[in-house]
Amino acid sequence: MAFFSSMNIVGSGMTAQQARLDVISENITNMNTTRTESGGAYRRKITIMESESGKNGFREAMSRAARKGHAISNRGFEQAGGVKIVEIAEDQTEMPFVYDPTHPDANEEGYVELPNVTLVKEVTDAMAASQAFNANVTAFNALKQVVQRGLDIGV
Repeated sequence: MAFFSSMNIVGSGMTAQQARLDVISENITNMNTTRTESGGAYRRKITIMESESGKNGFREAMSRAARKGHAISNRGFEQAGGVKIVEIAEDQTEMPFVYDPTHPDANEEGYVELPNVTLVKEVTDAMAASQAFNANVTAFNALKQVVQRGLDIGV
């Protein structure tokens, strides 16, 4: 049923954006952390996402529909698409240094390595993730209305 495939797509988008927001909040929380367990300052994390269905998902659905007269597979429900988080990677941009010889993590020259987290960038990313999440919520609500109207027709 296309309804369940659409729900899976919307759900995967909401899950991915929620994970993205979690990573952003971790970055903001650690934006002043100059010492980590692995050594050095905290390194900003980013989420890497990719499509779950591959590039031929739509083409395959259309060819099934042309062969069988409908797009529903006899093998049960299939994941029609969506997004998944492939990796939470560390941002490899340079770490800034600031001169503060009184800081406990200062090197021999008096410089402290700071995290490569910029508040403006994190807030911007959080706003984009929030808007993407809200777009998925809107799509979910529209899907609910379509299904409800379809059920009302049968009554």
